[in-house]
Amino acid sequence: MTSRSGSGRSGSGRPGASKPRGTRFSGRGLHNRVKTAKGRKTSSKMWLERQLNDPYVAEAKARGYRSRAAFKLKELDVMFGLLKKGGRVVDLGAAPGGWTQVAMNAVGPKGKVVGIDLQPVDPIPGALLIHQDFMEEGAPERIKAALDGPADLVLSDMAAPATGHRQTDHLRIMSLCEAAFDFACEVLAPGGAFVAKVLKGGTENELLARMKQRFAQVKHAKPPASRADSAESYVVAIGFRPESGA
Repeated sequence: MTSRSGSGRSGSGRPGASKPRGTRFSGRGLHNRVKTAKGRKTSSKMWLERQLNDPYVAEAKARGYRSRAAFKLKELDVMFGLLKKGGRVVDLGAAPGGWTQVAMNAVGPKGKVVGIDLQPVDPIPGALLIHQDFMEEGAPERIKAALDGPADLVLSDMAAPATGHRQTDHLRIMSLCEAAFDFACEVLAPGGAFVAKVLKGGTENELLARMKQRFAQVKHAKPPASRADSAESYVVAIGFRPESGA
């Protein structure tokens, strides 16, 4: 249930349609077509064509990122300044590892990145990876032990398998978002940040109100790397405020 999809709007500092600073796409202008093969569904053919012609996919391969999703985090970082040298980061739903790679590169050798996923993730130099469903009993404790201190940033790109029923899918991802938020409130240092994937429709009012109580700023964002036809976006909460006495 907690795997990241390789493929997350409101105006919240999105830098128009431009790509983030320092990102140059060598894969532009691709026009690959996939021939229909025996037994291949039309949907599979369309997916393959989209992958072959997606500049983010080509650039991810060129830079050695595990997935195009790496650019979503890079773009969110440009918008909100999330990643700091020497910081501690938790990546919930880490597979295949693109966000963990970006976070590890950003925090450097003095920082720490802990990723967790129910799918196995190939080793990433410097990162601590846990092969377990975040929703299982004991998983949060394992993350805390590996983190060995308060986190500066908690990331959740978790997604449940899609059912095709919009309301059901929304409820499932909101359940993951709520669990990630509760965990973030347990481990974040004062001033820390939280990022979570949501589906079109935004967060539920109750959860959004809780976030605004615990963070100085709460905004929605759809980074350019998130495909236009995708229902995903991200809620970004900055400036964590621990409860009095916590």
